[in-house]
Amino acid sequence: MNTSVPGAVVLSALLSPVTIKLNLTGSQRDEVLQELVAQLPQLANRPEARQTLLQALREREQLHSTGIGCGIALPHARNALAGVVDHAVIVFGRHAKGIPYGAVDGVPARLFFMLVAPTVQLHLAILARISRLLRDVKLRDDLLATASPEKAIALIRDAESRM
Repeated sequence: MNTSVPGAVVLSALLSPVTIKLNLTGSQRDEVLQELVAQLPQLANRPEARQTLLQALREREQLHSTGIGCGIALPHARNALAGVVDHAVIVFGRHAKGIPYGAVDGVPARLFFMLVAPTVQLHLAILARISRLLRDVKLRDDLLATASPEKAIALIRDAESRM
């Protein structure tokens, strides 16, 4: 996959069923961030890397909420996390009720796309692509209703093919 050009980023290729959690249970932002970080299999046996990522996510949220409105949050670190991950990955999480996330529109976040990338260029390209993709109301509604991680990936793949 050519990741040097933003349009070449394929979000559905950065997701896998193990990086998707459709039943987030945390009632506060920090709890949800912990759940999302726990979905990264490459950090399962690396508690120091999990803590580094969690701290970076918390620091980013302190600067300004990554809640972008319409019930969506895009948790990501300010800087690339070389050494924490060796390739970009997206963790998708869904919360049934939603949690307060500090979005401009005040709507509780229900859809979470946590982004982790080893380079700033790739990080920005993925962030831009996710933001464009999630403008699609039908995709957001479908992601809220989907029953399986595999179906969530298929929905994102289909939406990308229409972009």
